[in-house]
Amino acid sequence: MRIDILTLFPEMFSALKMSILGRATESGKLEINLINIRDFSKDKHKKCDDEIYGGGAGMLMMVQPIYDAVMSVKTENSKIFVFSPKGDIFNQKYAQNMSNLEHIILICGHYEGIDERVIEIFNPTLLSMGDYILTGGEIPAMLVVDCVSRLLNDVISKDSLNEESFTNGLLEYPQYTRPADFMGYKVPDVLLSGNHAEIDKYRAKCSILETKKYRPDLLGGENE
Repeated sequence: MRIDILTLFPEMFSALKMSILGRATESGKLEINLINIRDFSKDKHKKCDDEIYGGGAGMLMMVQPIYDAVMSVKTENSKIFVFSPKGDIFNQKYAQNMSNLEHIILICGHYEGIDERVIEIFNPTLLSMGDYILTGGEIPAMLVVDCVSRLLNDVISKDSLNEESFTNGLLEYPQYTRPADFMGYKVPDVLLSGNHAEIDKYRAKCSILETKKYRPDLLGGENE
């Protein structure tokens, strides 16, 4: 998979070189390119934003630098995403669908957002992280890259993915590691028994209980 991230602040993405994502890029399973929108500005000072027509607070990212940045990487297989409160809510199912794409372009807005003509020209998919406002699209882009990339083949073991929260519509069961007893807080005996059939039953039951307790909405109930 190839992911091109269009941003005014490429230095924010250094974390993508670490841990699992770093190994995925090194192995060739994942290609991440950071495209600095400023490089496409025709202003001598590399300005990429301007005042809003009709008035309003803040500055808006200009259409020309974004257009040229997109065109520098866009192919017939590209799927373009723009982060917007108007978009569909990003979740695990959405990430699974995105993991099947060949080429993803993520446009990171900043300041008051981007000129509407970017939407009119490219007709991108609008994507929301939730009902809150951030300073820009960089942090949402990192979230999407992390969530989608770990679903690619052989980036993480299939066993790990199959048991994660939301994979089967449930939260994951509680997990423990050494020591077996810490200040009187003990690991459940069944997990130390070596009986894998009973362990599977216990974990399945715990997943349902955890979901009922913390996210009943996933079971069709209301989250208190």
